[in-house]
Amino acid sequence: MTPILNWGVEVILWCQRFSPALDAPFRVLTWTGEAAFYILLLPLLYWLVDRSTAVRLTLLFLASAYLNAVAKAILAQPRPFAYDPRVLMLTSATGGGLPSGHAQNAVVLWGYLALRWKRRLFTALAALLIVLVSLSRVYLGVHFPTDILGGWLLGALGLALFWRYQDRLAAAWGGLPFGLQVGAGLALPAVILALYAEPTGDALIAAAALAGIAGTLPLERRWVRFRRARWGWAMVAALGIGMGGVALLYLSLKALFGEAASFAALRFLRYAALGAWVMFGVPWAMARLGLAVLDRPLHGGNNKNEVNANSPLKEPR
Repeated sequence: MTPILNWGVEVILWCQRFSPALDAPFRVLTWTGEAAFYILLLPLLYWLVDRSTAVRLTLLFLASAYLNAVAKAILAQPRPFAYDPRVLMLTSATGGGLPSGHAQNAVVLWGYLALRWKRRLFTALAALLIVLVSLSRVYLGVHFPTDILGGWLLGALGLALFWRYQDRLAAAWGGLPFGLQVGAGLALPAVILALYAEPTGDALIAAAALAGIAGTLPLERRWVRFRRARWGWAMVAALGIGMGGVALLYLSLKALFGEAASFAALRFLRYAALGAWVMFGVPWAMARLGLAVLDRPLHGGNNKNEVNANSPLKEPR
């Protein structure tokens, strides 16, 4: 690996010749690959734009993030700034370098949306974002070019497999009894996490959020049938209810757990609760307040848009 890493250092040093002139734009680009950006984007896509796309993408994204964290821990490759002191560390980064989480996440998120929406302009923009976000990690000195390539490959593989089998997954899940759907959604991420003996913080957060979201998907389909917020001020209300609840839940649980909040089980519970709030709590509140477009009336009834309650991932007709 040494010759490859040495070549990577030379690439990084060439890019960093343009520092500090390009520091600010590349830091903005790299922020679009941070957890904070996705915490904002994915719920907004779910609450305001397209429920079905957001649900499937969120499940794919969290599974991919977990795999990335595990891969980094197993491979334990160095960061460029730790490998060669000539490399400037222009942003914070922890953990292993290979594969790049930013590169992998960008391929998964923007690649899925491009496949889903099939607009030439959006596809071109998505491809540009994947390249620029990945390049930002090299410029900022936190990833080798080979880390980027590894992230692209792992992200593309996960995206391709999910895109091909997502409808079969939806059908298989829809065929399960309601209680088993809930139980599997809650338990499977925890089991997967337990199989890896030393999960990193990112792996735990991804698995916990996945449990909260997957475990409450069947509840949302049975008792809410949310599609999106209504147009206009209801969208503003969705933002206030949703993000306000996220902040309140996160801070209150952290305060409640106190010094024990860092324990793995309690951290898992906290992020699972956040996932459940995003997936079920906000749509339920919006429906109760009359601010949501539903696939059927909240208290029952039939309409032409009603979907199978046993298929949490099924597309609305």
